[in-house]
Amino acid sequence: MSSQPLIEVRSIDFVPLEERHGKVWHLWPIWFAGDAHLVTLATGALGIGMGLNLFWSAMAIIGGCALGTFFMAFHAAQGPQLGLPQMIQSRPQFGYFGALLVWVVALVTYIGYNAFNQVLAGQTMHELAGLATHPTMIAFTLVALIVALIGNDLIHTAQRVLAYTLIAILAAFSIGVLIAVPLPAGQLDPLHFAIVPFLVQFFAAAAYQLSWSIYVSDYSRYLPPDVGVKSAFWWTFAGAMIGGVWMMMVGAIAVAAFPQMNVIAAARAVGDMIAPGFGTVLLVVALGSLITATSLNFYGASLTLLSIADAFRKVAGTVKNRVISLMIVMLASSALSFSASGSFMHQYELLLSILIYLFTPWTAINLIDFYIVRKGHYSIADIFDPDGIYGRWNAAGLIAYAIGFTAMVPFFSTHLFVGPAAAMIGAIDVSMLIGLPVSAIAYLWLCRRDKIGAFAE
Repeated sequence: MSSQPLIEVRSIDFVPLEERHGKVWHLWPIWFAGDAHLVTLATGALGIGMGLNLFWSAMAIIGGCALGTFFMAFHAAQGPQLGLPQMIQSRPQFGYFGALLVWVVALVTYIGYNAFNQVLAGQTMHELAGLATHPTMIAFTLVALIVALIGNDLIHTAQRVLAYTLIAILAAFSIGVLIAVPLPAGQLDPLHFAIVPFLVQFFAAAAYQLSWSIYVSDYSRYLPPDVGVKSAFWWTFAGAMIGGVWMMMVGAIAVAAFPQMNVIAAARAVGDMIAPGFGTVLLVVALGSLITATSLNFYGASLTLLSIADAFRKVAGTVKNRVISLMIVMLASSALSFSASGSFMHQYELLLSILIYLFTPWTAINLIDFYIVRKGHYSIADIFDPDGIYGRWNAAGLIAYAIGFTAMVPFFSTHLFVGPAAAMIGAIDVSMLIGLPVSAIAYLWLCRRDKIGAFAE
């Protein structure tokens, strides 16, 4: 589907054909285990924490995950076609230097998620063994850093082992809940509906799944180019959707059963109701999955940071440069984690809102460009050339992003800012539903006007 480079490309970002390996089904365990960990569990508890009951939390989780994972999986299908990390693929839409806009946003996302990963890891170890939170956060981070440094193959192997283990653990949890865990009255009542917490949970789940879009191609790009779009989409969608929904439901059930506890303690308490000690097993396995998810973030952040540097001065893909970039990212996420540990859920909800605002226009523009405007045909060599056909700054992508983002602003709703449109509908945040079509339509119109891709004469 993609245009292979007419000249040899040597870059820290491009995976040449002779180095492609693996099977398309390997995408399933990496995104199942990548989603089934402690932060996903916490995401599923947001609606319950705001007063939504379990029935409607489940509906919001399933619907939100379906929306976010749908777009995320289409991004994954780009990797085998181009052999490039996800963020590098933004150059044809935004330009060689214009793409730095979304790269910086992606870097902030990696760092933000890892900060919250570290906080949850520390809280979990304190819950399990009474260990001091900050030292365990540091130890957790170092282990994840080592896995990221070893690289892609180790992450894939670890995710496959964790995926099978998690299936067994989550199946036992699900059956055990039906048998041994009584829920407070009203938790399964479909008449007990509240629109604001429902939409908060819905879009939190959607944003969480959509945020994987920035690096799904970082792993699918190692697959052979004859992997079809359809198979890459479905293996990724199935893994992320099942893992995300299942683990979010664990969080929702736990907080519904024990509303007075934090989500980690509640999950342990529910597990122990199923069988003595099972709550500890659940948290230990979820913690293991969190290590590899943090490694995914470190690995993606390292690639993004090196790509940003490479845009200004060629950077060799050496072990030394990888270590330096990983250390920079680790220090940034650790600094943020120590400041976030005091009010986790409040700050985490804000992070998810910000991710919706920043990535909704990008995902619309990137997917429209790949599937409709250029139909998967790119010059890889020009992607790495600031004077190539994609230019240093691409007005179509930058203007469409600005239009989409601006259209969303009146619909923003956080504890820091509520837009006028959101205020008129009860402070409900539906900005994602505005940003997706507006950004896509704006980009299509600009590409038609400028005769880009399929609209060229």
